[in-house]
Amino acid sequence: MDSEAEGPQIIKVTPLQQMLASCTGAILTSLMVTPLDVVKIRLQAQSNPFHKGKCFVYSNGLMDHLCICEEEGNKAWYKKPGYFRGTLDAFLKIIRNEGIKSLWSGLPPTLVMAVPATVIYFTCYDQLTAVLRSKLGENESHIPIVAGIVARFGAVTVISPLELIRTKMQSKNFSYKELHQFVSKKVSEDGWISLWRGWAPTVLRDVPFSVSMPLHMSTWAIMKNIVAKNGFSGLFTGLIPHLIKIAPACAIMISTYEFGKAFFQKQNTRRQQYQ
Repeated sequence: MDSEAEGPQIIKVTPLQQMLASCTGAILTSLMVTPLDVVKIRLQAQSNPFHKGKCFVYSNGLMDHLCICEEEGNKAWYKKPGYFRGTLDAFLKIIRNEGIKSLWSGLPPTLVMAVPATVIYFTCYDQLTAVLRSKLGENESHIPIVAGIVARFGAVTVISPLELIRTKMQSKNFSYKELHQFVSKKVSEDGWISLWRGWAPTVLRDVPFSVSMPLHMSTWAIMKNIVAKNGFSGLFTGLIPHLIKIAPACAIMISTYEFGKAFFQKQNTRRQQYQ
């Protein structure tokens, strides 16, 4: 009688299975979306050449990364010569002249941060949602918001030091020994908290503040500066192209993640039935 009242038992997905599902989704999203951004950057470089020290935004579909031009010549992937008449023409010429692998140029270094951040966020979100619903009830409407905020804080907190280290390696061409010396010196002089500079602006999803510390400007000051120069609409510059890129990325990531969880849930159900 009691078992009938309780209804069918829901087989849960383990945290490890959630991590595998989100990792698969993150990698698949990067593979699908990165070529769009590589072509965009090549088109930008054609109309406005990237000089040494100039920055550009690179997106792998999971995160945006501020990259710094390293070389004056044409050795870097974003400086390779090519005359493109548009997006489709760029796709075809890059594949024909440089090989299909060139569509994923610059991807591996960004995955070092993007994949862990995505795995942490999705796994923490689901785990926190389950805990909060068990404590507050299934119908509490604020649970997804709270879980999402806490999970995002956790992901950014873990990734911020890696972003700082990646930026330093790229801008100064540090060896691993020099990088270790840099981190040790920074910690000894400014404390461990210095590795998380730029954390707050990253959470706010505004400018990549971690690579503009030398300006000693707060996020609020930067926002006021943008409004003063370009008006309030300046805060939303590039919104439409960003949405066009983000929409398919979110669709791929979320659908892959949910499919992965459904797959593992079926496996867990079968395993329990045979026990």
